[in-house]
Amino acid sequence: MPLRHSGKTVLVTGGASGIGLGIARRFLVDGANVAIVDLQAPLDVLEGSPLVLSGDATQEADMQDAVDKTVEAFGRLDIAVNNAGVIGIGPVADMDFAEWRRVVDTNIHSVFLGARAAARQMIAQGQGGSIINASSGAGRKGVANIAHYCASKSAIIMLTQAMSVELAPHRIRVNAYAPGHIETPFWGGISQGFARVTGKTPEQVVADFAASVPWGRFGTPADVAATVSWLASDEADYISGQTIAMNGAEFPT
Repeated sequence: MPLRHSGKTVLVTGGASGIGLGIARRFLVDGANVAIVDLQAPLDVLEGSPLVLSGDATQEADMQDAVDKTVEAFGRLDIAVNNAGVIGIGPVADMDFAEWRRVVDTNIHSVFLGARAAARQMIAQGQGGSIINASSGAGRKGVANIAHYCASKSAIIMLTQAMSVELAPHRIRVNAYAPGHIETPFWGGISQGFARVTGKTPEQVVADFAASVPWGRFGTPADVAATVSWLASDEADYISGQTIAMNGAEFPT
């Protein structure tokens, strides 16, 4: 029996660590040709010989180059996962405009540029495709001290919906995923950031967030990757314009 994504090619931005690394690993297991674009090398060994590209997902030329090199290596692009993003911690009243722009510009621009480059390639191929964008539970529910992150992730949901309508005639599906609290290397910085603004210890911050999840644990990159792989598959052929949560029942869906 063929693997779920046998013969398909996927490009993952921010694929060197955390959720992106988990997504890349899952697509390799599912038989896809995988290309990763990131500013750093993968933090763990990936079996299956992915194409590893150095690039900044917020730069137009870098994203076009990533798509071009992916197609040069594998002949086509079927799936694009726009996963790259950043977070910052701090109250709006004390936030520098530069910090606001860092988070908002990085998160929104990287998704736009990745989705646009992928859409152009898929339209040219004429055989449809799947574009999947990284939102967050914080894009649906405001959270104190991460207003810029919430705003950017909410915008991605609307971008996803609009693109899904535009690209439907080309049979290109556009969806998003909205993780809740996922255990990744990001949590070192997140816990320290919330500790600064709340007066709690980083350990207490993590414990409080974990206690807020009805499922009783943080999610893992593999939890997110399983859903992303399914969204990209033929099994989800009639699903487009949706934002799918994996959150242990924490955020409203």
